[in-house]
Amino acid sequence: MQTKSIINNKLELMSHHASVQVMRHKTTHQNLLLASISFSPGDVISKFTAATTQSFATYLTVQTGVDTHITLWPEFLQYINHSCEPNVFFDTHTMELICLKPVQAGDELCFFYPSAEWEMAQPFLCNCGSRHCLQLINGASHLSNETLGRYRLTDFIQGQVNQRQPL
Repeated sequence: MQTKSIINNKLELMSHHASVQVMRHKTTHQNLLLASISFSPGDVISKFTAATTQSFATYLTVQTGVDTHITLWPEFLQYINHSCEPNVFFDTHTMELICLKPVQAGDELCFFYPSAEWEMAQPFLCNCGSRHCLQLINGASHLSNETLGRYRLTDFIQGQVNQRQPL
């Protein structure tokens, strides 16, 4: 269902789905995904599948193997932004978006990008505002096992961590 309306003086509704809304910040033009209902830890927010599979990372993919990266379907999941204190997780084994922390209607859904990418296609300086912000986000391979131990990781990323020498 595609709609477009002004929600407040900062956010514009781009589309509404069963339990989430795609929003666009009117000043930065950044898209984000907001919950339209509340979720509890462990809740499945959405099931997903691979819309496409490719051998290389892009800023829109989730890594599922050494040379396997998927784009997500439903497409609105691509608007989940990064946070160093995520409230959701992409479980690539069950193909479900899982709630990690209590989420209220109106909260932005955010995941920890290195939880699903060994090397980022487009590293970036984080501005999530978390007191635990890592500053530079460039993939799980660049983070210590201690740091990664604070996050839920996909099976692939956890396997990569288990195989390497500790940083």
